[in-house]
Amino acid sequence: MGARHLTVAATLLLLIGAGQTLGGEPTAAGLWQSLDEDSHQPNAWFLIRDTGGLYEGTIVRMFMKPGEDPNVVCDKCKDDRRGKPWLGLNIIRGMKRNGAEYTNGTILDPRDGDLYSAMMTLTPDGQTLVVRGYLGISLLGKNQYWTRLPDSAYTMLDPSINPNPAVNANPAANPAANQKRPPAPPPRKSELPQQAPALRGSKQ
Repeated sequence: MGARHLTVAATLLLLIGAGQTLGGEPTAAGLWQSLDEDSHQPNAWFLIRDTGGLYEGTIVRMFMKPGEDPNVVCDKCKDDRRGKPWLGLNIIRGMKRNGAEYTNGTILDPRDGDLYSAMMTLTPDGQTLVVRGYLGISLLGKNQYWTRLPDSAYTMLDPSINPNPAVNANPAANPAANQKRPPAPPPRKSELPQQAPALRGSKQ
């Protein structure tokens, strides 16, 4: 085989390899956990979905403290979410993906029904999602650091939230969900709002 043919073959192999890398790039879609700032214990799980090019996030599990109402509803919401239970509530809407960045979205604080500007950033390994709510510009805001949960965690969701775990927990759809994870670092002080599954930031 001549040098020219070798060069062409090598180029094709590089293109094929690049395609596989791009095809396996992790996205924000999946199941995520946030931690309580003080106890460092889980306080909520969120399911991020790609809904036709826009990413949305739903509360799918809550870790209630003694005396808290597990059937709490968003009675202060001002849109179509008014009166709906927190469990199953769509709090993240309109996120547009650009590589590892997700922008132009909003996040709802179900405690007071307010909407805030929001963006998300996925770490290169696909295991941490930085969710930021902000005031006016992104510099004026706070971060939450959510940790990706393994596919096996889907089986722990309420059937009304996840009626078909075998379909939702599709390893081929997001390889990052099955990667081996190091122990989760403690949350960063003053960047996680206390006892709240949603972020505070700027009103829309």
